[in-house]
Amino acid sequence: MNGSLKALAVTALTLGMLPGLAKAELVVEITRGAEAALPIAVADFGDHGEALPEDMAGIIRDNLLRSGQFDPLPREEFIDNPTRSDDVRFENWRALGVDSLVVGEGRRNGPDYQIRFELLDVFTGERLIGRSFNAFRPALRSLAHVISDSIYEELLGRPGAFNTRVAYVAIDEQGDEREFQLIVADADGHDPQSILTSPEPLLSPAWSPDRERLAYVSFEDRRSEIYVQDIGTGERQNVASFRGLNSAPAWSPDGTRLAVTLSRDGQTDIYALDIDSGETTRITDHYAIDTEAAWSPDGESLYFTSDRGGSPQIYRVNADGGNVQRITYEGNYNASPDISPNGDQLAMIHRSDNGFRVAVQDLERHRFRILSEGPHDESPSFAPNGDMVVYATRQNGVGVLGTVSLYGEARNIMATEGLTLREPAWSPD
Repeated sequence: MNGSLKALAVTALTLGMLPGLAKAELVVEITRGAEAALPIAVADFGDHGEALPEDMAGIIRDNLLRSGQFDPLPREEFIDNPTRSDDVRFENWRALGVDSLVVGEGRRNGPDYQIRFELLDVFTGERLIGRSFNAFRPALRSLAHVISDSIYEELLGRPGAFNTRVAYVAIDEQGDEREFQLIVADADGHDPQSILTSPEPLLSPAWSPDRERLAYVSFEDRRSEIYVQDIGTGERQNVASFRGLNSAPAWSPDGTRLAVTLSRDGQTDIYALDIDSGETTRITDHYAIDTEAAWSPDGESLYFTSDRGGSPQIYRVNADGGNVQRITYEGNYNASPDISPNGDQLAMIHRSDNGFRVAVQDLERHRFRILSEGPHDESPSFAPNGDMVVYATRQNGVGVLGTVSLYGEARNIMATEGLTLREPAWSPD
């Protein structure tokens, strides 16, 4: 095998197997703020004398800032802190250069909490949204994500992706022992839940379209095999344990098949695997290494990495195996494709003078942009609204997750102290 593509075919086992696990404290660091973003203020939610167990306004501010589309006013610059639209002095907020204002309050209501918020246009004084919710304490953080999504959609006309989830692999290393965990967490990294623990590597988690199952690669039997696991029940099924390599699962849009990379026939090619029957259909047939398939949203084609042109590049093939076309030409290394939900953007890992970085290519206009700073970035995955990308990178020698916006290029890092995080996959809606 070609050295660089061999690593890709087995999902790069040697690239950074460092310490990790989701039992320690989450650290979120916004490393670059939004540029030319919408100015907004999120006032602290009133609590009627009993402090809310979650900082609702803080969660909303962080979500909006991380999106790259908004520039929330820092709390210390507030002149006052209204909790209802009737209490707002709009001239104060106009003087601060704010376009939109979020106010809200919460109160204990028996076993749950009643939360109300309003989104206001500062220039017209108009209320754009006003909603109330009842939620139990464990659901308050999720409710803050729901409110963030409502604000995002109202002001931008596109769905938000804050109330979604991210799957990733966490690695804990104690002396000579390593433990791998498959983790599912909120999109901002909070509330991590382990769904599988193994002393052997776990790789390439992939969400089913209904968000109920994960496909992944496990080496627990000392060889690569592909499993599908129900997130809620923990039940799992070994779906690919063929001779040779079994790797890089990717769900078809209808949830009935996986695109997988197999080497059972002597070449490393892409196959479609029927989940129910176990039958496989060969999609690529080339002496080069074809791997890392990603389905187009309509299910009619796949994007994949291949070195058939001499170096790793991204190609497109019809789902029946016909009409293979090279898609990337920028530089001599582009790999790990992921397609935006509407099919117009292709995310990838691009090698530049600053190492490996996340890039996107507009498939209609052929515009190519580098989004991340590198030099050790890998595994890009689109948010379900297509506005952000999560990826794995390294900070101070430790594996962390990063997110980057396609708009405004706001970047932030998610880490679990003392642990290594890798292989992120953003859930569908």
